[in-house]
Amino acid sequence: MRANSEKVLVVGAGVSGLTTALCLAREGFQVTVVAEKFAPDIVSVVAGALWEWPPAVCGYHHDQISLARSKSWCVTSYKVFEELARAKVPGVAMRRSNFYFRHPLEESPNDLHKMQELAGKVRGFVRDRSLAERNGVSPGYGVVDAYSHMAPMIDTDQYMVWLMQQVRMRGVQVRQLRIEGLLADRRAELLDRFDAKAVVCCAGLGTARLRGVSMYPLRGALVRVRNGGLRGPRIDEAHCVSHDERRDEQDIVFIVPRNPKLLVLGGLAEKDEWDTNINLENHGPVREMYERCLAFMPALRNAKLDPDEPVRAGLRPFRGENVCLEWDEESQVIYNFAHGGAGFSFSWGCAREAVGLVRSAVQDREYSRSF
Repeated sequence: MRANSEKVLVVGAGVSGLTTALCLAREGFQVTVVAEKFAPDIVSVVAGALWEWPPAVCGYHHDQISLARSKSWCVTSYKVFEELARAKVPGVAMRRSNFYFRHPLEESPNDLHKMQELAGKVRGFVRDRSLAERNGVSPGYGVVDAYSHMAPMIDTDQYMVWLMQQVRMRGVQVRQLRIEGLLADRRAELLDRFDAKAVVCCAGLGTARLRGVSMYPLRGALVRVRNGGLRGPRIDEAHCVSHDERRDEQDIVFIVPRNPKLLVLGGLAEKDEWDTNINLENHGPVREMYERCLAFMPALRNAKLDPDEPVRAGLRPFRGENVCLEWDEESQVIYNFAHGGAGFSFSWGCAREAVGLVRSAVQDREYSRSF
């Protein structure tokens, strides 16, 4: 490929869209990003943004083919975030991540298999049933097994600013634009308008209308509290209890240091709920989520709510088949969407695979024109 020759249009400016744009620009493509919304008005800044081996804490990941691919994406992202943390990129840190269970792992084949898979792919893995006691977990919560490892944790506000700066430094053009209609119908017009040879759609839930496919949100929320302070606890590690898919009720515990001054507490996973105007006062499940974290780690009762923004809510983009990363022959568009609650964990792996799809699409097009 000739450096700085082929032009690519990326639709969407969340973590998937901007990471894809950056990877394309680093490979010599000329890139334009178009999006209706940008940070901080997108779901990427709401994300828990704790790197997790799939399936993530929030669950809802059943397609085994997609699950297998996502593990490769996770490995790539882990390595990149580790490099970014060493380079002191704003908003990226490697911290210890603890996972707790109310049953011995040997009694759950899925949990045991997940632990055995990730143990060799992360730094600092240890299985230690005494982690709960040492980390201040309430004895009444019933934790009987646990493991921990080093994991990337992202301050989404800082990181999304850095990511936008990086794409602009690479010469990526960024335009605010809402695309109406199906991309399949608008593709030729968009290619002509932006003088591009390929379109990559990273539009999250917006892909439902752009591709005409069925998608649904998994609504999430995070309560934001001060980390440390006069009486509040200082927490420098993540603490998680995964959703037990044998149960219908909300049962996730998600305690993650966003930065040295802020903790985020979760988690919530409400299928096909679209309203993000929820908080501790008007939505019982948010209050229950918060109380669940306090019951799990009682020291958090002394942590003060963030007075400026005590709750953030957002819509994780899901579909029945989970993540879609593919070249669609019919529409002639590359799609990279439906990352659910794992957008950051998959971001670099999916972006690099998307670059390969773009390269193949451009080469195929040039090849066909030569006849």
